[in-house]
Amino acid sequence: MTTNPVSSAPTPVSDAEFASMRHNLNLIRSQLQAGRLDQSFLAKQMDGMLGLFDRIEEERKQRKKEGRFQALYSVSRLLGSSLELQTVLDQVMDAIIHLTAAERGFLMLRDDDGGLDVKAARGLDQKTLTSDNFKFSRTIANDVLDNGKPILTNNAVEDPRFANQASIVGQALRSIMATPLRARGRVIGVIYVDNRMMAGLFNDDDLAALDTFAGQAAVAIDNARLFSATDEALAGRIEQLQQLRRVDLLLNETLDTAKAVQTTMEWACRLSGATSGHFGTVDGDPPRVRAIQHYGEANGDTQPAYLDSMYPAVLDAVNRGATVIVTSNWEDGDAMVIVPMRRENKVFAVVVVKRHGSQPFNPEQIDLIERMVARAAFTLENARLYAAVQAADKAKSEFVGIVAHDLKVPMTSIKGYADLILMQGTISERQMDFLTRVKDTVNRMAILVSDLADISRIESGHFYMNDTRVPVAKVVQEVYDGTMTQMQDYQHEYIQEIDPDLPDMQVDYYRLVQVLTNLVSNAYKYTPPGGKIRMRARLGEQKRVEFSVIDNGIGLSPEAIAKLGTKFWRSEDDFTRSRPGTGLGFAITRSLVEQMGSHIRITSELGAGSTFSFSVATCE
Repeated sequence: MTTNPVSSAPTPVSDAEFASMRHNLNLIRSQLQAGRLDQSFLAKQMDGMLGLFDRIEEERKQRKKEGRFQALYSVSRLLGSSLELQTVLDQVMDAIIHLTAAERGFLMLRDDDGGLDVKAARGLDQKTLTSDNFKFSRTIANDVLDNGKPILTNNAVEDPRFANQASIVGQALRSIMATPLRARGRVIGVIYVDNRMMAGLFNDDDLAALDTFAGQAAVAIDNARLFSATDEALAGRIEQLQQLRRVDLLLNETLDTAKAVQTTMEWACRLSGATSGHFGTVDGDPPRVRAIQHYGEANGDTQPAYLDSMYPAVLDAVNRGATVIVTSNWEDGDAMVIVPMRRENKVFAVVVVKRHGSQPFNPEQIDLIERMVARAAFTLENARLYAAVQAADKAKSEFVGIVAHDLKVPMTSIKGYADLILMQGTISERQMDFLTRVKDTVNRMAILVSDLADISRIESGHFYMNDTRVPVAKVVQEVYDGTMTQMQDYQHEYIQEIDPDLPDMQVDYYRLVQVLTNLVSNAYKYTPPGGKIRMRARLGEQKRVEFSVIDNGIGLSPEAIAKLGTKFWRSEDDFTRSRPGTGLGFAITRSLVEQMGSHIRITSELGAGSTFSFSVATCE
């Protein structure tokens, strides 16, 4: 390839060279048409064209590089001439999008919570994106923010690092570049560009250019943000508060003890510059510190069951209830900080952070660790209480299940003996009335025991559906047969509105009957005598059969609808309290409907009635 020996830049392709190449191509075409193609002439011309294309490609790359330098120079002048932050950010993003051929670009700064706040969002048309388009991979952006390293992926939906992220898959993101904005040795934000349609768009040169722009932009942004702040200690404290608020958000997101401990150790080591750490709980009398989790380089080492066997100073921190600082005179030469974790003035855990070398932890780092541990103590206490509540709830469900099971046998015996006595025919009318009341009471108890058993199985996760092919008409008839007597007692009018030719359903027959029977029972119980109860079945969306139970009864207030389904809850009004019920039926019904892949929709108006609707999958 011909190059200029002085500048090493490619020699521009001249007009004469283009004209000569066009002429030679015409000659080749003429020879092809005449059937007398000169092979040596063709090979020579092909070599010439390849050389010409190489020069054009090199020239294009050179122009792109020069364009980047020119853009960087222009941006540098712009950044140095203004403190109008938003104008600067928008123009920087326009230049980056133009040079990288990205579809969109976002410039995000660390906010007061330590997260990311979008400050500039621009498109290829050099216009600010609307909030509807503020959808990008926050996973990648947060990774760059937390680790301070740029990320490049040319097909995010197939990249094993990100392919399982909902934001990546949902938006079908392809080419993505992101790099940190770093000022005075700290990350203050992230620049992010992407293309949702094209894979393989970016390369390492593009990432290097983006990183260069980010370096220029970060300096200007930092100057603008800290224009009135000259005290470096104040700026450092602001950053610490941001980091701690971010940690607070992470800790408040979980009630899982293991995850809370992992977050505590990770951030305690990261904020203090530690290379490894340990977390242990205090047990026994005299106290021992049992190792629960290890972080960083400590993960790869053989770890003791008790931290105090490796670090005797741990017990000193427990007994004193105060932080212990170990400098490089420790036997392994590492600096170490041991911070006790308190609950109600009692030490219940210990955090140990270490780093290699003789440089001790400074007071600011120790303060950060102590504040981290103090914050984590509340989360871990909440996690402990939550675990205790879960265990108690599980024990309660198991107990209710056992009681419900054990009550069935004596109730069956009581009912059986009552039936036997009634069959004797030798008892008085008063005795017969007593036995009938006994049977009615046993029947009510059987319903309650059945409800308790269902609740226990649902809460313990041992509730299963047995789906089969079920005709709609069979279910509707079963519900009618099981409730008609009671509706007649209430003098209600029962109306069925069943669409013809409905497809069969794929559902647990007995559980669907249970759901509809409960809804119809509620309808006739909470409708004054002489009301109308309507059962409707029709084909709804996604070829699902939609059932609705409609009444013109007392209705429900918005507050009552919000509480409906709470176990053992019943409305306080006199009419509701006059009707039999345990407050379990609707809770069970709602759980059953959810296991059928639907949810109960409620519309109601006080004094006008209610409608309860849900849908069931069909076999089609």
